[in-house]
Amino acid sequence: MKNYAYVGALGLLSIITTEFGVIGVLPQIASHYQISIDKASWLLSGFALVIALLGPFMTLFTARMDKKKVMLLAIFLFIASSTISVFLPPFWLLLTLRLLSALLQPVYIANALSIVVSFADKEKESQMMSIVFSGITIASFTTIPLATYLTNLYGLEAIFIIQGVVSTLAFIAIYFVLPNVEGGGKAFDIKELHIFKEASFIRSALVNLFVIAMWFSVYSYFADYLNKEKNMSGLMVGNMILLFGVVGLLAMYVGGKLLSRGVVFSNMVYVTGAIVLAIALYFSGSDVVITTGIVMIWSMLYTPVYLNAVAFLQRTTSVSFALGSSLSTSFGNLGIAFGTLVGGKVIAGYGMHYLPIAMFCIAAVTLVLMFIVKQKNKIQA
Repeated sequence: MKNYAYVGALGLLSIITTEFGVIGVLPQIASHYQISIDKASWLLSGFALVIALLGPFMTLFTARMDKKKVMLLAIFLFIASSTISVFLPPFWLLLTLRLLSALLQPVYIANALSIVVSFADKEKESQMMSIVFSGITIASFTTIPLATYLTNLYGLEAIFIIQGVVSTLAFIAIYFVLPNVEGGGKAFDIKELHIFKEASFIRSALVNLFVIAMWFSVYSYFADYLNKEKNMSGLMVGNMILLFGVVGLLAMYVGGKLLSRGVVFSNMVYVTGAIVLAIALYFSGSDVVITTGIVMIWSMLYTPVYLNAVAFLQRTTSVSFALGSSLSTSFGNLGIAFGTLVGGKVIAGYGMHYLPIAMFCIAAVTLVLMFIVKQKNKIQA
């Protein structure tokens, strides 16, 4: 039923608003707590690390629990985290609250997809899953830029209020719309973990990790980079985040078409684009028109990254769909943490101006890894 998919999308929108909403307000967080921007970025990288390291285990641990109840618990953690964060507690507590809410993020996604697929006709399963994932795209041009805009107008409390309101709406929708669905069995067979010993899997997993890290080495500092390097005010940065999200709608359509040309070809196009983008960011200066154009290209290249990364791991290894989906989430979030940490080290050691160099270097390594996968792995159609 589409109603179940729409509710799943609303919950995912609330989660993404919390996870990535801080990207637009990291400068304000760093200023309020009198800390460096790379330390403030732990709110993003720490969140991603919890998902990467504990996600598969939490999915296994909750596999036999009622799916609706697990989803409600996941969203409740986000509500509680946002509510306490409104009072701007000490930074260590703010970080702890985010880490706790991250525990059930992958569990929510797994259960939301499971419910919509179990109630859909076979031929409509992909459509229902795409509706759930649309919550990510919708958040990128609604709640995330809105949170950035209102934070610049009214203060840091605004972002946590928005996160709390959206999460509360999602909780109510899940409670009243979704049916109770008993858990059953395991998310995947433990025996499948032998895949970690296969060289082909290791190569593809590294590509998955480095592709995400490549983008987040700069994207994690999107607001601060545009403010300090491109001389944009907080409100202009908010507009750029909105533009980034709107262009992302077209980017997802183009990304799907390009992926049909082949998973290795598609990923190589985007990684090559990242290399060109890094050069453009480094040499472009602070002209508003040029920067706006670069942000649009940036969105076109970045937005389909998750679609391409998941497909790459699935189609270049023998991993099953269930395990592949879980591991893609883990390696992707590990990439977010790694890219954010690398970017933070570059800022701390060399300055914001050199941030695109981090993207360039990681992209170059990724491209080499992709050529190796193309030569040595068995590529599925």
